[in-house]
Amino acid sequence: MGFLIDTSVFVAWERGQFDNVVPGSVSAEAEVALSAITVSELLHGVERADSAQRRASRAAFVEGVLNAVRVLPVDLAVSRVHARVWADLRAREELIGAHDMLIAATALHHGLAIATRNEREFRRIPELRVERW
Repeated sequence: MGFLIDTSVFVAWERGQFDNVVPGSVSAEAEVALSAITVSELLHGVERADSAQRRASRAAFVEGVLNAVRVLPVDLAVSRVHARVWADLRAREELIGAHDMLIAATALHHGLAIATRNEREFRRIPELRVERW
């Protein structure tokens, strides 16, 4: 099983709330990736840093992640899944954040589970496999 790592995992890792040991459910052969939306969220965190030192530290962390993990785009196929997920959540009156819907759609399209610290929102999507990291 492969994993799409949500922003919440990287934020916890950067804050020292997550050890850098990969959970036992991840085999050496498992695909690990992140969405282009997650990249935007991580870079936004760099831009919002409250000091030059924190900005440099966050930038180094994010660049390290980008050098190590494959980034999956939001393309036409992901957009189609997103539209279906969005319509379903809206019909059930269980909407989640716009970015989380795009991240979930990316995972679904690529057959990946979401690795997250934000289980509450992602679990609203029945067909999405969710694992807390």
